[in-house]
Amino acid sequence: MIRVANAPCSWGALEFELEGQALEFAQVLDEMRETGYEGTELGDWGFMPANPTELKEVLDKRELHLLGAFVPVALKNADAHEAGVDLALKTAGLMFDAGFKEAFIVLADENGTVPQRTNNTGRITSEMGLSAQQWRTFALGAEKVAQAVKEKYNMRTVFHHHCGGYVETPEEIDRLMELTDPSLLGLCLDMGHYGFGGGVPVAALKKYYSRIWHVHFKDFDPKVGEEVASSHLNYFEAVNKGVFCELGKGSVDFKEIIDILNERGYNGWIVVEQDVLPGMGNPKKCAANNREFIRSLGI
Repeated sequence: MIRVANAPCSWGALEFELEGQALEFAQVLDEMRETGYEGTELGDWGFMPANPTELKEVLDKRELHLLGAFVPVALKNADAHEAGVDLALKTAGLMFDAGFKEAFIVLADENGTVPQRTNNTGRITSEMGLSAQQWRTFALGAEKVAQAVKEKYNMRTVFHHHCGGYVETPEEIDRLMELTDPSLLGLCLDMGHYGFGGGVPVAALKKYYSRIWHVHFKDFDPKVGEEVASSHLNYFEAVNKGVFCELGKGSVDFKEIIDILNERGYNGWIVVEQDVLPGMGNPKKCAANNREFIRSLGI
């Protein structure tokens, strides 16, 4: 049975250091539940309580399940790997001790920190990518994090490809999948980031189904994508323009995606993510619209 969750990023609680005031976690969780979702991700470290007892209490109060936590690591840099392992273990430990032992570490590059990648999101060329040695370092770091989490907590790690980072395009995702152990590192397929990165999400779902352990439902508005390219906007300006629109208003074929998930017997979670900047738009209304759209597809 497919169940539907949302994530704090849909309320502007992002992993980046940005101007603007994000909502408090209590309001986000209340609105998440009120709009029909059954689960959430943790959000950036410090957004929700970092005490496992308190974390379980605030989630149980709203009958929300915790599915995973985003952990950004500058994987290209070998010197950052140990700190990344420490952060992943701290995050996994919080979820484990709170009773959510099947939650994922959602590992990602430290997106938004490299100017060339951030400033050229949606139009990345091969010249902007990693060298062969950098790819080996990147993949080794990802496996190191996943192995540490598995050994200590027997929890799984998925990699979240992300615009504004070093794994954005379909070719870059292919490369990371080739370089990593499929039994150790899964893929978090984010439909919106895949579309913005130049790919067709349905094709990715078919190609990597066995490695897709976690699914993010995000839509991509190609008209905004064209404006981003023609005006040379960066990742954050693209988000501010609404490149990740409400579900059903962009180019992602969610009906076919759900058909494939049902045909393959997928019984995990769908996590809605409509990335917005702090203070942007009306997150609760968007969350309600997104939930209604998924209901219209039979979930």
